[in-house]
Amino acid sequence: MPSIDEKIATPSELGIDPQKLELLRERAQREVAEGILPSVQIAIARHGSLAYFETFGEATNETLYCVFSSTKAFTSAAAWLLMESGDLDPGETVADIVPEFGTNGKETITVDQLFLHTAGFPHAPFRPTDWNDRNVRLSRFSTWRLNWAPGERFEYHPTSSMWVIAEIIERKSGIDFPTFVRRKIIEPLDLADCYVGLPDAENYRVAPQMHVGDVMTSEDYAKLGMPEPPVTEVTEDAILSFDRPDIRAVGVPGGGGIMTAAALALFYQGLLHGGRVGGPVVWQDETLSMARTVISGDYRDMLFDRPVNRAMGIVVAGDDARNFRGFGHLNSELAFGHGGAGGQIAWADPATGISLGYCTNGHDRNPMRLGRRGVSISNKAADLCG
Repeated sequence: MPSIDEKIATPSELGIDPQKLELLRERAQREVAEGILPSVQIAIARHGSLAYFETFGEATNETLYCVFSSTKAFTSAAAWLLMESGDLDPGETVADIVPEFGTNGKETITVDQLFLHTAGFPHAPFRPTDWNDRNVRLSRFSTWRLNWAPGERFEYHPTSSMWVIAEIIERKSGIDFPTFVRRKIIEPLDLADCYVGLPDAENYRVAPQMHVGDVMTSEDYAKLGMPEPPVTEVTEDAILSFDRPDIRAVGVPGGGGIMTAAALALFYQGLLHGGRVGGPVVWQDETLSMARTVISGDYRDMLFDRPVNRAMGIVVAGDDARNFRGFGHLNSELAFGHGGAGGQIAWADPATGISLGYCTNGHDRNPMRLGRRGVSISNKAADLCG
């Protein structure tokens, strides 16, 4: 694959305002300069090409980052290919595909409920390295129990549902999950420095995870009039475990993608154009239209009590509450993407053709500051053509 630097066009060639790009650049580097974040990497793409790619702090443009839940878009997009070929129906019962999963009340769960986080098992335990042992993997699926009835409500499944989707991809395609993603998505899109399942030889390039800032207390949330986030499996120890080479090698389908911000931005160009511009078609227009259509109906977020606006494994910006969904106020309602733990940002906007990839290895313990950062960066990126 050609290097990322060979793919960068000038901003003006892509219709991006250089002055507004400089405002984005200043905002991206600010918290590195202030000593809050150890490093930041950011990329902007449009019309299938990179317009901007830069790294600040203790890293370079060769540095790779774990993008955590931004990986869910890759896993989802892999499953879309099986839907396009007719090999997978979103309405199928999961247990008909993976019989070992159909126990303890999980017999009625459908494929689309996995993508929507309405399947009912958000806290199901699964060690990443269990994936490597097929018997242990299937035993885990079998022993999982429901936290609530499938379809009853929306509750984010940090990793559990994506493990099952990866298993479905393997059963339907006959190809192991990391290989499927590499052959069907990464290679056709010509994504240099993008891995779902990191080779051992690339470990030295990955920015180590670290936590920054102070944890907000219950009193802090009360003073701000904000609900306190629930405790989930995304703990500090869980985040730091992604520095282990054996876990990186697995390619955790719900959070183990490792790549540059440039690869992330170019992946979303693929989701805008159906493939690499001038290259092979990866997804048909009808597939992308299906995948980016909101199907979450009246389901609401448990923390902020707002519509979740979920499509087939990704989030769609939607109404004026889009900032709660990881977008800026200046994105169009059609913008779509999926963020990741610690402040990773990834989206594309069909209205402007812009895609953004933002990565950091500094996991901010202050969710208010993290949220403001995401909205500010997304706003400045969304306005680059305005």
